[in-house]
Amino acid sequence: MQNSTQNELKKMAAEIRGRVISLSHKARTPHLGSSLSCVDILVSLYGGILKIDPTRPAAPDRDRCILSKGHAAPAQYAVLAKCGFFDDSVLSTYNQDGAVLAEHPGPGCVPGIEAATGSLGHGLPLGVGMALATRLRKFDTRVYVVMSDGECNEGSVWEAAMFAPAQRLETLAVIIDYNKWQATGRSDDVMSLAPLADKWKAFGWETEEVDGHDITALQQALDPALGTAGRPRAIVAHTVKGKGVAFMEDDNNWHYRIPTADDVKAAHIELGLK
Repeated sequence: MQNSTQNELKKMAAEIRGRVISLSHKARTPHLGSSLSCVDILVSLYGGILKIDPTRPAAPDRDRCILSKGHAAPAQYAVLAKCGFFDDSVLSTYNQDGAVLAEHPGPGCVPGIEAATGSLGHGLPLGVGMALATRLRKFDTRVYVVMSDGECNEGSVWEAAMFAPAQRLETLAVIIDYNKWQATGRSDDVMSLAPLADKWKAFGWETEEVDGHDITALQQALDPALGTAGRPRAIVAHTVKGKGVAFMEDDNNWHYRIPTADDVKAAHIELGLK
């Protein structure tokens, strides 16, 4: 997907959203709103930023992408399948007993999954370790960690956030899916997150705020050429939970609610899918 146009990536994002909604309905799994909010981030990464060959997903000199908010795994599964990391038919086994695609990803469950995630607060420390290890091995690669805003409640996040600038990990980037919701309430009500970008700046990260559903803006912000020597990058991506389907957008009930067949049909029509 390295040479995809912006229109192709937007179409891909709509298809991924439709697939994620269908998976949620079929598998009877929650976290739909959280999955939909990060689709454009993942499409931006796999559609032109990440240097990784789907036919050589374990190459030591590959870029790494860690979806730290593992409860949004269906979005990453769907993107990986679309990009050719594994056969699309594997998606139909999502959340089935004995199948490889669980609600939260296991390490190496399919090509392209770098780590077990979903126990929030672990993805960034893992990314820090990978960035440090690839530098020691003298690989010209980058590590991208996609996090949730609620995940920033975790102390382990801020320990890693202090360590990365101290080690001058310029090949590390974090993208925060700032959809303003957590499982039980607004993110800023549960914990005092705002001003989130200022917090990352204060910890020594080169920080930028973007529209997390603008693929062009995301790819510009994620461009490795824009980084400053010796500084990790933090992209605070302002998103909408349930993005793409009007009756799901900014409605935290879709953190746990399962879509009906009628919901799936209505969502697919809105997304312009058959």
